[in-house]
Amino acid sequence: MFAHGAGAPMDSPAMTMIADALANKGLRVVRFEFSYMAKRRTEGTRKPPPRAEKLNSEYLAAIEELQVDGPLIIGGKSMGGRVASMIADELFDADRINGLLCVGYPFHPIGKPEKLRTEHLKRLQAPTLICQGTRDQFGSRDEVSQYQLSPAIRMGWFEDGDHDSKPRKRVSGIIHADHINSMATAVSAWVESLVG
Repeated sequence: MFAHGAGAPMDSPAMTMIADALANKGLRVVRFEFSYMAKRRTEGTRKPPPRAEKLNSEYLAAIEELQVDGPLIIGGKSMGGRVASMIADELFDADRINGLLCVGYPFHPIGKPEKLRTEHLKRLQAPTLICQGTRDQFGSRDEVSQYQLSPAIRMGWFEDGDHDSKPRKRVSGIIHADHINSMATAVSAWVESLVG
């Protein structure tokens, strides 16, 4: 189950690229929208999202509605991954999920590296893969290397990638699709290691 970020809907180009790449690896990807984003579509408003913690219940409700029978990985892009990370241990302890996948985790707000969103990540127990661009403005490789994170968290770094893992082709020689495909391969191998 894969939730969107704060500013883009579940069918944004970045979400679609990631979901398609994962599906091409044989993983079933279910996307959903938080109610504030759904209202943007129906009402045409651009209200900001509520605080991430207030979305926990909506994520839990989406899992209930899915009624999955079998292995389940929860996660999301940016804020969607952050919300999933706040409910992951509760679900993991209850044997309801196998792991947590975060793509472009927002370790801090842009330009405010002192306002860390990592306290719960220090004690996270659910097996976790965070896929992050090395120059992500919400947490670069240099910044994240200084953080105290749970040993349950594995980092997957994408060279010169931004918050969408998009590299600068002229700088790195890598195109966005290469990173997305590499990410899908890494996620597929990680999922296989969790569920066999």
